[in-house]
Amino acid sequence: MASPRTVRRRLGGSVAAVTVLAVTAGAGVLASPLAVASSAAVDASGAGAALTPPAGTASVIDGAAVRAASTVPAVTVTNVGAVGSVAGLDVGAEVVSSGDSGYLTSRTDGSGSSVLEWHRYADGSVAAVGAGVVGYDSDSDFVVTGDGGSMVFVRDMRDMRDTGGGAAWSASYDLASEFRPGAKLVGVVGDDLFVKVPADGGVYQELWQLARADGVVTKTKRSSNPFSMDFKVVASTSDVMIVLSSNRVFPSSSTFRTEYWRTRASVGGDASIESGSRKNTAPWTQASTGAYTADYEAGVEYRGGVNELVVDGTFVHRRFAMDGSLSGAVVVGIVRDTLLYGVPGKASDATPSPLFARSVTDPAAAPYELLRHFSSAAHAPDGNLLVRGATTDADGLFRIREATGGLPGATLIADTGRLAPVQVSESKVPAAVSLEKPGATVPMEWTLSRANATVDLTLTHTATGRKLTQRLDRPVAGSRFAFLWNGVLDGGSAPNGAYTWRITAGPADGVGSPATAQGSLRVSRRANPHDFSDNGSTDVLARDASGVLWRDDLFDWPSEGKVATAGRTKVGSGWQGYNQIEAVGNVAGASTGDVVARDASGVLWLYQGTGSASAPFAARVRVGGGWQIYKKITGGGDLTGDGRPDLVAADAAGVLWLYKGTGRTSAPFAPRVRVGGGWQIYHHITAVGDVAGTAAGDLVARDASGVLWLYRGDGAGRFAPRVRIGAGWNAFSRVVGAGDVTADGRPDLIAYGPNGTYVYRATGSTTAPFARLTTTLYAGEGGKFNDVV
Repeated sequence: MASPRTVRRRLGGSVAAVTVLAVTAGAGVLASPLAVASSAAVDASGAGAALTPPAGTASVIDGAAVRAASTVPAVTVTNVGAVGSVAGLDVGAEVVSSGDSGYLTSRTDGSGSSVLEWHRYADGSVAAVGAGVVGYDSDSDFVVTGDGGSMVFVRDMRDMRDTGGGAAWSASYDLASEFRPGAKLVGVVGDDLFVKVPADGGVYQELWQLARADGVVTKTKRSSNPFSMDFKVVASTSDVMIVLSSNRVFPSSSTFRTEYWRTRASVGGDASIESGSRKNTAPWTQASTGAYTADYEAGVEYRGGVNELVVDGTFVHRRFAMDGSLSGAVVVGIVRDTLLYGVPGKASDATPSPLFARSVTDPAAAPYELLRHFSSAAHAPDGNLLVRGATTDADGLFRIREATGGLPGATLIADTGRLAPVQVSESKVPAAVSLEKPGATVPMEWTLSRANATVDLTLTHTATGRKLTQRLDRPVAGSRFAFLWNGVLDGGSAPNGAYTWRITAGPADGVGSPATAQGSLRVSRRANPHDFSDNGSTDVLARDASGVLWRDDLFDWPSEGKVATAGRTKVGSGWQGYNQIEAVGNVAGASTGDVVARDASGVLWLYQGTGSASAPFAARVRVGGGWQIYKKITGGGDLTGDGRPDLVAADAAGVLWLYKGTGRTSAPFAPRVRVGGGWQIYHHITAVGDVAGTAAGDLVARDASGVLWLYRGDGAGRFAPRVRIGAGWNAFSRVVGAGDVTADGRPDLIAYGPNGTYVYRATGSTTAPFARLTTTLYAGEGGKFNDVV
């Protein structure tokens, strides 16, 4: 009962085939994203090579043997391309079937109607196939369509004329009439139809083959098991097909059980499929797929809740478990020794659904991405595959066949023209921003040419090279992408100065080339005398017992009544050689705060601030000797009203001396000036800046009983009579004038002790100059540091 079907040709020793049934125009399967890095060998033969249709014409079937051909609507032909060129393809088209002379696609038109079209290689013409809404993969030049029910239409497209008239031969079958109501098409090989037919009142099923030979239609029962439950043809060549079946078995236990089979059977002849080589498998469904070549047989099995791709061949048996996003993977085909698989999406999907390839012979070889996206596939008589999909450079229909080194290569044969590059049409990023105000943010916006894109932003601090990277994977509105920068870089307040920004906008579906845009902005905050990293926020220095000095960066503003730390870095070791360390503000003319340290011999050293987070101080410079006469040294506040911080020191006799800041590195302080006596009563003196609302810096001093006193500066290096602030300050081992911690324009105080550390926010009031805030600074570390400045 052999029928005149197209001759299959072997390619590279193998022929790939898999049946994708019931492809409805415009339909698709939702995709699951997965990223695998690699690339496939590219077909070196070039794109758009036309296949030559076979010579001769098809026989005309006897009209009395089948339904009249006139019941099949005519074919309308439109010429759209020249021979040998890359043809055009509707962006919504999916491939259904492929022969030697052309291929069948399905799509949905503007009214929502299904459209099936035959594309001829020879002249690029496209013919609308007007019968049915469902297409089937026939692996030949026979176009098989249906209405989704019992009606099936067959056309021989090998001699399709250029205008009118349609195919050389066509016929239609009503499966319900040919067999029984409920009969369903479950496989096509050429123009042979394989039909699942209800038996025993629909309790069981039979597999029948509907074929034609010499113009006569024949029907052959291909199953012999009376308890068969289901069938599907999943792969074929011209002579062999792979059939999935499920049977009901009545064992000795007197209970039915279901067995699942994958059978290799001959297409011709009338032998039952049960007589072929059979293999017991795990459960399958009507969505199961498979592939068959001269060397391998592949299929999908569902074992223990996991989708497995199974490949069998001579001395080869491989199982590839498909968990997670690949749990819905299908077998697309086999090329030489490479299995092709993936989760098909839709042609219009924004999320990639890659077509993967992996070696059958080398189980250790990692899978790789052959196409960035795929949505449907069909199988040509010569073993090639046609796949609707996309790479990063092309979108359309690809021919997959053996290429360099026996690996599969992809050649574009029909282009949708959708591959427009992503473009950045507008950038809105401010050129300069102030991050001084608590909660200040920096809005950034970019408008792209499409919404299905991703934006990767890199913001770089020019001076240090520190970077912020951010993926924007969806627009905020339309095709507009936005990022609201909170002014944080590497976990802390961003440093002042110049920044560059750069975005790379790429297609979310991998189709189209990316675009870039770049620009610059400048960040500024007010100078803080206790800032050593040039980001406007307070830094606190602490020395541990081993002599290591640590820098803790604070955020510029409290959150929920608490001042948080933004990270700790090591400044360096060897600081145990100093018996006093003091942060004195910008006394040497740089933009950030400086530190002075006195060694055991009484030499005072200056560490000028660099503004670098990793190396905040330059090499030390000798200020001068004889500083051992002072019991207390403090600095950081502008006591003389000239805009530069000054230093004061109390000697053993209780005289307080003022060292005015000069702004020079070599001689940062002017000669000393006597302020007054009686300061020996204080155990601790701290320059805190203007905390009481006057025009100059103030001092606070703690006496032996733990009472803290405020000395308001007058701007001329003198102080008003002291004001009692409060008692209990002997609980703290160090009181630090910490600059503006809370970003309210007033300098604040930090008190460190064994029972906790607190931030005292300046209020501007003389009688109650501080309000206490909690902080995460030195939490649980009250006894760790022997000096805090």
